[in-house]
Amino acid sequence: MAESENIVLGGSIELVGFKELDGGSMIILKKMVGNHVRKLSDIADNFEKLTVSMKKVGSGHNKFEIQAKVMDNGKPYVSEVTDFNLFFTLNKALSQIQNQLTK
Repeated sequence: MAESENIVLGGSIELVGFKELDGGSMIILKKMVGNHVRKLSDIADNFEKLTVSMKKVGSGHNKFEIQAKVMDNGKPYVSEVTDFNLFFTLNKALSQIQNQLTK
């Protein structure tokens, strides 16, 4: 059986499709996700889970598509962003969810 594509962090964070990243990029990514989760859990009514999915798209697979979903009190908040820089794309997707939660 193939190794799971999912990485679970702290029980409430799930990363999907990130197995191919190098160690240095994963460290940065985990820190970014952790910082956003702290902000999200502060503003959410009842933060349950964050799921972030990544896939490479575009000709030559040179773009990153990030889909993020937060479950807050049983209600999903979702965003999808595609761009060339993984960290910029991740930050933008999670910031969009943060903006949805503050409305």
